[in-house]
Amino acid sequence: MKRIILTGGGTAGHVTPNIALLPRLKELGYDIHYIGSYDGIEKKLIEELHIPYYAISSGKLRRYFDVKNFTDPFKVLKGYVQAKKLMKTLKPDVVFSKGGFVSVPVVLAAKHRHVPVIIHESDMTPGLANKLALPSATKVCCNFPETISHLPEGKAVLTGSPIRQELLHGDRNAALSFCGFTPDKPVLLIIGGSLGSVAVNNAVREILPELLKTFQVIHLCGKGKIEPSLEGTQGYVQYEYIKDELADLFALTDVCISRAGANAICELLALRKPALLIPLSANASRGDQILNADSFKRQGFSEVLTEEELNPSLLLETIQKLYSNRNTYIHAMENSQQSDGISSVIQLINEASHLNG
Repeated sequence: MKRIILTGGGTAGHVTPNIALLPRLKELGYDIHYIGSYDGIEKKLIEELHIPYYAISSGKLRRYFDVKNFTDPFKVLKGYVQAKKLMKTLKPDVVFSKGGFVSVPVVLAAKHRHVPVIIHESDMTPGLANKLALPSATKVCCNFPETISHLPEGKAVLTGSPIRQELLHGDRNAALSFCGFTPDKPVLLIIGGSLGSVAVNNAVREILPELLKTFQVIHLCGKGKIEPSLEGTQGYVQYEYIKDELADLFALTDVCISRAGANAICELLALRKPALLIPLSANASRGDQILNADSFKRQGFSEVLTEEELNPSLLLETIQKLYSNRNTYIHAMENSQQSDGISSVIQLINEASHLNG
């Protein structure tokens, strides 16, 4: 039996692709273990799945001044010592890292023990954690063709992102019933991210009367972002957050409006859902969502509007264009190399684990 250590944490985006790999890894008989932080989101998500979980010390490495910059390097060093002990105890055949700062000591410890490491970089350009881990990697998976030029020669592989397979098997009729919609009118799904986007929410609600002439609208607006005055509007439903019914809602959806986080847009690609992407502005992030969105537009998968461009008439015009030309976007997505991330990543894991066998 081959043993694999998965690592990654800090945000859901550093955990859900690992979770997507679990069914296939179990099918192949891997003994699966997970190394994460003491209190990151990954701990709860992984322990719920009854995967052995090992917590190590983790510090954030910042590019800006913060008093924690003086203490966090010691946390990283402690995490490295803990990870080395775990490598010695668990003796994995391969490590798969989804990034985040907790993964850095794990990857370095694996290199120290001569354990092959596969890294996955979701965004167009590597974040700081993955930059530090790259020299220790055997192979680096990526989501965008443009990323290959930012990675060490000979290591980069365009795989796309591992997508939770349950998302591909939604029930359209269940969603019709859940939303109280009719089957004869197209559906627009708005996904504002887990926290909800005030800018996107406000822009959509401003043109809602016009949208409802063409579409039924499902609005995932984020925690605390429900608009009470719109409750009961015919053809419009709003939810703070959806978990169990998400696959059904996707099955019902014709076109989407979404942020441009790497995992979110890779799910839209796998599901062949034409989307209008509204990336987080560079003021609110390191600008990776803007690059992600531009790549998807170049490849013909999506339309893009920046937050600064958002105005009612342009938003409505772009949504209508997206719907009218939806088959063009779907055709481009069907011809993409990036939509079967699980098979591509598992193949690299198998090759690396046999290298170590």
